[in-house]
Amino acid sequence: MVGSRSFWVGAMGTAVLVLAGCGSKPITRAPVEDRSNQAPPQSVSTDPRTQAVKQPPGFENAGKSGYYTVKPGDTLIRIGLESGQSHKDISRWNALENPNKIEVGQVLRIVPPVANETVSAKPVVAATSTTTALPPASSPAPAASTAASAPAKAASAPASAPAATPAPVAASGGDDTVAWMWPTNGAVLAGFDEVKNKGVDIAGNAGDPVLAAAEGKVVYAGSGLRGYGNLIILKHNNTYLTAYAHNQTLLVKEDQTVKRGQKIAEMGNSDANRVKLHFEVRKQGKPVDPTKYLPAR
Repeated sequence: MVGSRSFWVGAMGTAVLVLAGCGSKPITRAPVEDRSNQAPPQSVSTDPRTQAVKQPPGFENAGKSGYYTVKPGDTLIRIGLESGQSHKDISRWNALENPNKIEVGQVLRIVPPVANETVSAKPVVAATSTTTALPPASSPAPAASTAASAPAKAASAPASAPAATPAPVAASGGDDTVAWMWPTNGAVLAGFDEVKNKGVDIAGNAGDPVLAAAEGKVVYAGSGLRGYGNLIILKHNNTYLTAYAHNQTLLVKEDQTVKRGQKIAEMGNSDANRVKLHFEVRKQGKPVDPTKYLPAR
């Protein structure tokens, strides 16, 4: 018992010494950084009005004549049809790297660029400077001077004549240069309606020939325009396009020139509820009633 008691007394004494040693050890605190003289951190604004907005390509031309702002659902093919232009031309005029990738709000040129024209001096100006060198009316004019002024006036007359002559209709690609014909012989199923039907629907059987309604150039041949199926678009001049939709087979390629009455496709029902030809006439991109241009049957 005595030995055991001595052990516990010794142990307790050792513990007291250890605790005393711990209590005498200096306490080390974490360093404190003084930021009283530092500038407060700047907050990042999340207000969209203060952030830079990325503008779509060509936005500076929005609203200008000859330019088109891309809307949701637009494709280059549809823009070409609506503007009366070839989608390839629009792509070239706007230097598009990928014609299949255009964005809403993008502004595209839909008319060909105009080259700078050089204005030449009119001969009539030279004739006027010659007549000012004549003596005043109060002084007696010699016969030689009067004779010299006659050729000058005669020379100025032919110079003004070409300006009064209108340009030939054929050279301007006007409306009268198109000789129309029906693209197929079937009965008209649905007439023109500017809102519901932008052309006429003509009945027929699968495989019936579809003919070019006038001489022109193929500016589109494919199925990339929703609602038209296998489609051909012909450009006849700077005024008119024609569209031939829902075909079974396309027989021409883009950039190919076709003659009036040439077979360009076979009738079908692609993207349609029955076999038919949907035929459109576009005047400067705007749909017009084809029956007002086609000959009477």
